[in-house]
Amino acid sequence: MAFDPNKYKGFHSSEKVLPVVLLLDVSGSMAGDKIRILYESVNRMIEELDKLSKKQECGFKIAIITFGNEVRVDLRYTAVKDLLGKVTPVNAGGMTPLGKALDLAKDMIDDKTETPGRWYKPAVVLVSDGMPNDQYEGPLQQFIGEGRSAKTQRFSLAIQANLDVLKRFASENDFCMTAENVADIPKAFNFITMSVSTRSASANPNVFAGVSSTNTEGAVSDSTPEFDDDDEFV
Repeated sequence: MAFDPNKYKGFHSSEKVLPVVLLLDVSGSMAGDKIRILYESVNRMIEELDKLSKKQECGFKIAIITFGNEVRVDLRYTAVKDLLGKVTPVNAGGMTPLGKALDLAKDMIDDKTETPGRWYKPAVVLVSDGMPNDQYEGPLQQFIGEGRSAKTQRFSLAIQANLDVLKRFASENDFCMTAENVADIPKAFNFITMSVSTRSASANPNVFAGVSSTNTEGAVSDSTPEFDDDDEFV
């Protein structure tokens, strides 16, 4: 029988991707050094994840949602290799509509076309320097407790801000960090980058500490959300 390469068209190996969603406060109070150093830290994260992706099977894609004058997707999921040196600060302004930002992020993660089930569970990083000015309670509870977004690994960084809201967002106590001054922002991002890197290199990147996988003793948590087959992150 003659060899027919057309029989193999349409076959794709499973894409091993760990998506990282950044929820960045760009309200007026973030103007100046805060937003400059925040974006410098984001770019360093991208550089480190790109280096790592060249050494292992698992790659990374970054998405960025900003909230300030408006809530918007500044960047849809993009491979880190295509972002080197390309993520620049936006103009800070406006209030802190965290509730709307969480709604948008949840819609993106829950959408199986935008965030495919063949990817690993996303890591989500929330950064803010102030109290929300909109109705955030419902969106926060829905994000951490319902649907696919409840299965994410969640970090939060409070920049000279009240920790109460951001503590509730984080999937582990250690994943909520504070920056008493702007010099602490890079340190927090280094921790987040190392945590995501370690997870990506593990035998099963979908197993990590937190309500979405295991408890701090490593046993499967009773509160772990169950996946439907078509919701499954690899």
